[in-house]
Amino acid sequence: MRKNIVLLVVMLLITMLFTSCKTSEKPPLETKQAEKIEIGITFDTFVLERWIRDRDVFVSTATSEDKATVDVQNANGEVEKQRKQIEKFIEQKKDVIVIVAVDCFALTDVVKEAIRQGIKVISYDRLIQNVETSLYITVDNTSVGKEMAKEFMARLPDGGNIVMICGPEADTNSADVSQSFEATIENPKYKIIYKNHVKSWTPENGFNAVTEAFEAVGEENIDAVMCGNDGLAGYVIRALSERQLAGKVIVVGQDADLDACQRVVEGTQAMTVYKPIEELAKVAAECAISLGEEKSVDKISYPLGRKALDNGTEIDYLGLE
Repeated sequence: MRKNIVLLVVMLLITMLFTSCKTSEKPPLETKQAEKIEIGITFDTFVLERWIRDRDVFVSTATSEDKATVDVQNANGEVEKQRKQIEKFIEQKKDVIVIVAVDCFALTDVVKEAIRQGIKVISYDRLIQNVETSLYITVDNTSVGKEMAKEFMARLPDGGNIVMICGPEADTNSADVSQSFEATIENPKYKIIYKNHVKSWTPENGFNAVTEAFEAVGEENIDAVMCGNDGLAGYVIRALSERQLAGKVIVVGQDADLDACQRVVEGTQAMTVYKPIEELAKVAAECAISLGEEKSVDKISYPLGRKALDNGTEIDYLGLE
């Protein structure tokens, strides 16, 4: 009896072992899912409200259908930090890199390396110079400058003295906006008596810049201040408030930040230019996925144009109105 029990146990063990071996040879039941597009996006800063909106809409759109993963990085306004972030994206072999450049002139070589390794690169809102990225997506910056100029002309029909507090020269959009503003307002009765480019988009720079303008031309001689964005406008208005000039000196900005809209209601800021930030970020995410899938972006709902670069080349360009 004992011998029979031992024999039965041995037979059971052999049966289990055989079954186990056969099972391991079966193909896995789960089919392999398609690999997701890997996107790396690096922002200049999140100090400004608008970039938080861009980030949230971009990530939400890119991940909504489970087609992509998004690695979000913040350079905090530091060029070298952004370069290292891009280098890390290259090392990780991202499919697409989206860049809101801290300095449009300082990333050429690292972007060229990404392209050399077959990675698609999108210049987002700011055009990286001297390299042909896969796509450039922005708003129509010339329209922004025109709208600012038209507001001044409507509020100062008899003319006046204007101070320009522009964005950083490292941001090519600043040049587009300011050049368009000056071209639109070109009339002898409007005088630009002071113009300055802040070193970075940090809003506090607006306070320092307009204070320098007060010292250079005299606060009593300033009728209006054109600001590169609403963040700068907010601090310009603080400086004007200290001199009891808020609401008396006309101030304009762009981005339609919540604080700026409140200032417009209060009367301390004359206007802000609304830009379709949510749509811009949505389109950018859709384009990133299309590029990652090696598909054309022609099917995206905005017309694709061409924009000339400083180095004589051209780039695919989506400009939202």
